[in-house]
Amino acid sequence: MSGDDTRDGVSLTNLDQPLFDGAGATKRDLVDYLDRMSGLILPQLRDRPLSVLRVLRGQDPFMQKNLPKYTPDWVRRVPVWAEASRREISYALCDDRRTLLWFANQRAVEYHPTLSRAGSPDHPTHLVLDLDPPEGADFSAVVAAAGLVRRALADAGLTGAVKTSGAKGVHIVVPAAEGTTAEELAAATRALAARAERLDPEIATTAYIVADRGGRVFLDSTRAYGATVVAAYSPRIRPGAPVSFPVPWDDLDSVTPADFTLRTAPELVAGRDPWADLLPGPQALPADLVAEGRAIPVARVQAMHEGKRRARARREAG
Repeated sequence: MSGDDTRDGVSLTNLDQPLFDGAGATKRDLVDYLDRMSGLILPQLRDRPLSVLRVLRGQDPFMQKNLPKYTPDWVRRVPVWAEASRREISYALCDDRRTLLWFANQRAVEYHPTLSRAGSPDHPTHLVLDLDPPEGADFSAVVAAAGLVRRALADAGLTGAVKTSGAKGVHIVVPAAEGTTAEELAAATRALAARAERLDPEIATTAYIVADRGGRVFLDSTRAYGATVVAAYSPRIRPGAPVSFPVPWDDLDSVTPADFTLRTAPELVAGRDPWADLLPGPQALPADLVAEGRAIPVARVQAMHEGKRRARARREAG
């Protein structure tokens, strides 16, 4: 079998090389998977600035946001000002099969679109809570924490869908009504995390500093503004090449993230789009939820100030 191929005008090379250590898959497996699943992945990427995680032979994985100079002219792109680096970044818009195949040939394994569409950075389309278990925890801990978030959503009159992150945790996603601002969505996300934590603080925590989590599942409410989230069905650079995969709420306690991989996922979708089927329609965020969240400090900022305070205390203690 040749190590090269051409699809949709894209030259695909070195297909028989191992994808990454521990993947149990080749670059061809990645290309075949993304090609087969393109009809499910592309709707999530279309018209959204895209970051990808690439893994080149003999190198550590790296996040690529700015398109390289050798990118073909037919790859759509959008300029976005990056305040942190004080420069304009040229993000890809992965709108079609041809572009997805080009990324696959670049050994782009993970696909992280923004929550907002190009041209509307102040109006994200989804609210996302990222549930991250402590080191060594069983997936059942994540399931328990997800149940708290589901209850908090129901108490607020909202519904969401859940998918494995492809790593150790899950993402809970709520489509937001058109016109929802980034500030409103960020506030509501903080409030939902806080409400879920209050339901059972022995299981879940909103503590951003790892040392403060005490073996509990972290409810990460920082996916807002320019944040990205890995797309459903995207592979991850993890042992066994798992993928982020949608799961019905009632089935969450009978699966593990390792059930969904490059090899198993195509058969599991069976010609459907489970993520599209499970996602509820866009929802308006309750005013009281947004107001509550506005009074909660942004986790990263709070953690930064707390870190400085602790460092100062250590210095003063000698």
